[in-house]
Amino acid sequence: MHPVDSSEKSNPGPDSGSSTGPGASTGRSITTLSSREVYRNHWMRVREDEIVRADGEKGVYGVVEKHDAAIILAIEEDRGGGDRIWLVEQFRYTIGERALELPQGGWEMEIENPEELARGELREEIGRDAAEMTRLGTLWVAYGFLRQRQHVYLATGLTPAEGKRDAEEHDLTARTVPIAEFERMMLEGTIRDNSTLAAWGLYQLWRAR
Repeated sequence: MHPVDSSEKSNPGPDSGSSTGPGASTGRSITTLSSREVYRNHWMRVREDEIVRADGEKGVYGVVEKHDAAIILAIEEDRGGGDRIWLVEQFRYTIGERALELPQGGWEMEIENPEELARGELREEIGRDAAEMTRLGTLWVAYGFLRQRQHVYLATGLTPAEGKRDAEEHDLTARTVPIAEFERMMLEGTIRDNSTLAAWGLYQLWRAR
């Protein structure tokens, strides 16, 4: 179950120093002139910024802000040999389809410990605890319009655990598939969730090191 944050905190604005990180450029070619909130609900905040570009041209930028999320590669050894990975399937309202993806989600509140979030989502979505959680990295989900970080974790040593799902996950189902089948579903377009594909790519790079 997701904890509830009743505060008015939101993600830092466009001029916050927290928007930079390892490998990020410090050059800024767009300046924020003003910012106003146009919409807010329990899950997100939408703002519209007046901006001026480096060439002097003014414009507007619409930004959706969401709190940090986690995505988990929950992998376990198959008794018959090889590895299997946990996937979840649920109806995604925005595309009008049921979609397969890695377990992922957020708590609609500021997160101090991303591993705690990842472990919570693991229990909630697939009913498992992990003996070991390995942090693989952090991704920006869709920074063309959305300000949201997603922390990527590898979960191993899985054991059954109790977890309570949110109302939004009423139709969620979970199952394991062999790694080869998982990769085939991504290549064939059965799995099209960009966060799932990005997390798997990061995992492969981590393994190669």
